[in-house]
Formats: sequence, structure tokens, C-alpha cells
Amino acid sequence: MILIKGGKIYTMDGEVLEGGFVLIKDGRIAEVGRGQPDGRNGGPERVIDASGMYVMPGFVDAHCHIGLFEDGIGFEGEDGNEMTDPITPHLRAIDAINPMDKAFDEAVQGGVTTAVTGPGSANVLGGEFVAIKTVGSRVEDMIIRNPIAIKCAFGENPKRVYHEKKTAPTTRMATAALLREALMKAKRYMERLEKAGEEDKRPELDVKMEALVRVLKKELPLKAHAHRADDILTALRIAREFDIDMTIDHCTEGHRIAEILAQERRGVVVGPGLTSRSKYELKDLTFKTPGILSAAGLDIAIMTDHPVVPIQYLPVCAALAVREGMDEYRALEAITINAARIAGIDDRVGSLTPGKDADVVVFDGHPFSYTTKTRYVVVDGEIVYSG
Repeated sequence: MILIKGGKIYTMDGEVLEGGFVLIKDGRIAEVGRGQPDGRNGGPERVIDASGMYVMPGFVDAHCHIGLFEDGIGFEGEDGNEMTDPITPHLRAIDAINPMDKAFDEAVQGGVTTAVTGPGSANVLGGEFVAIKTVGSRVEDMIIRNPIAIKCAFGENPKRVYHEKKTAPTTRMATAALLREALMKAKRYMERLEKAGEEDKRPELDVKMEALVRVLKKELPLKAHAHRADDILTALRIAREFDIDMTIDHCTEGHRIAEILAQERRGVVVGPGLTSRSKYELKDLTFKTPGILSAAGLDIAIMTDHPVVPIQYLPVCAALAVREGMDEYRALEAITINAARIAGIDDRVGSLTPGKDADVVVFDGHPFSYTTKTRYVVVDGEIVYSG
């Protein structure tokens, strides 16, 4: 049992507690409050005095590729894009994640304890995303939820990859058409499965369709890579056509259609902002976007897209959004409870709520200050870093 006491506690599930405490027991948050624990859980074995410090839930990166594009390696460590077939919904991130990637240690040191990671955006359908803790030596032991979504991509990336191969899609029309075709086939496959009463009448196994049936049944959302406003609108159009759940990830030009996004009420994950305008669809890149969307009434998340922005700089991205007009508390929500909620894992992480996983970070200052250092990181009730 660990007691963290005396700090300024941001539960992200209510008011900020000055001089409060967090009691951790059996890997879970047992109690949170002001003053001292009531004693019903017994006495702690370890006490962390956080007086003058900030205590927060571990940060959640709602969209990255940690473990699939290994740090500083190149081709041998790049396993996030299977650029041989534009329709690969059946690929599984867990089969490419290397827990030994140095980036995981740096994530922990930055206070990021949960990563939603998966395939890149080379393909129209890229495969399954997974939510994992950033601590562990075996991916099975790191999983929070698997799968968490299936990646799809619009815009420049699929066009560029398959234009070089002289095959579809080389236009935005073809990208949308291929996605529709895959979903239509999956719908027919699902209908045949539902009608088949006996094993010998079932359609021949199709692992791609099996993956997409879960999308059609709303067991999994599509996680849509879309930067430009027109690509965002195409993604939303297809989501409506097939009545499926979808999050809009990147959403670089979301500020241009903020009212429409507010009406759609889809999950929105914004970023990466701390990068160059390396392609045309990033020409309107600005850290004002998160604040504009938040002010429009959207509960958004902020992401790094690691390795595009190293994952440990997730709080830096949120801080820059604050500098450009976003409310500070909303920015904290964007890398904690909102990120967890959009990913569908808020029952486990994202706030210091009794019963949730004991993922807690102690900072010696506000995490949005460039001078702040991480002092303690607790994951699943174990101290995994102290600095």
C-alpha cells in the first residue's frame, strides 16, 4: 500500500484538492481526499510526501505509434505500415510492438502511462489499435484493451504510397471507394454469417471481413486519420452511411469546421502540433485548433503521433495549446480523462477515481511549465520511476 500525501491533487474527476492524499492498494486507487485516509484500508507500507508538488493521473496519449516505429533504428524497426495492400484491417498492433523500445522509458519519465498505439496511415484500412501501459517487458502484460479500434486513413498518405506502386488508391475518390467496398463486403459477410444456422453453411473464413464485422456491429470504432477539412467530412459521411462509430484523429483543419464537428459529436483527437508542415494537408497547422474545438463544446484529446513528436512531450503539446487560447484545465483533460474516454478506457485510466488503476504521477511543478520535472511515477500500484 502506498500513500501519496500533501500535494495539490488533480483528480480529473472533480475538484482540485489542496493538501490532499491518494491511497493506493492492490494496484488500484483506494481513497482520494483531503487530510488523511480514514484508516479503513489499513496503514501504508510506503509514504510519498508530495507537499508543494502536483499529483495527477498518468497521462494518456490517445494516438501514437510507440513500439511499432522503434526509436533510432530505421527500416528494421519500422513495423507500422504494411505497404503492400491498401485493405489490411486484420493486422494486429500487438504483433509489432517491441516493449524494449527506449521510447517506453521516456514515456514513463514524461508522465505518460497509457498509450493508444497502432498502425500508421499508409493504407486505407491499416489494422487494429491497442491501448497499453507504457511499462512492461511482454506486450500481453501491458494491454488495457485489445483491440481498441481499427485504423483507416484519408488524404495524402494512401494516395502517395499507392501512386508510387501505380495501383489504387491514387485519388481521394479511390480511397473512399475502397473503404466503402470493404465495408459493403463485410456487411454481406455478416449477413451470411447471421443466416447460417449450421457450420457447413457458413461462408468461407475471411479474416479481413471478420475484423470489419466488429466495426459494423459497433464493437469497435474506426480510427480515422484525416487532416484536411474535406477529408474529415468524407470520413464523417462514410460513418453515417454505414452507421458506425468513428473518431477523427489529427483533425488539423478541424477549426475550419468546428460547428459541424460539434453537431456530429464524434470523438476528436488533435495533433501532432509540434511538427513542421511537411505536406500540403498540414498548411493550416496551428496550436489554436484544440482551443477552438474545445470552445465549440467538443471534449477533445491531444496526441503526439509518436514518433512524429516524441511521446514524452505530450504535456508540452497541451501547454502550447493553452498558450494559443485553450483553457488550462480543458488541456489537462485532453491528455487524461478525455483521452481515456474517447479511447473507451476511462473505466480503467484517466482520473484518480477509487477503483481505477493506480497510475499516478507526481511533478515538482505544474506539468505545463518547462522547468517542471517528474518526481514519481506509479503504474498499477508500483513505483516505476523516481527522479
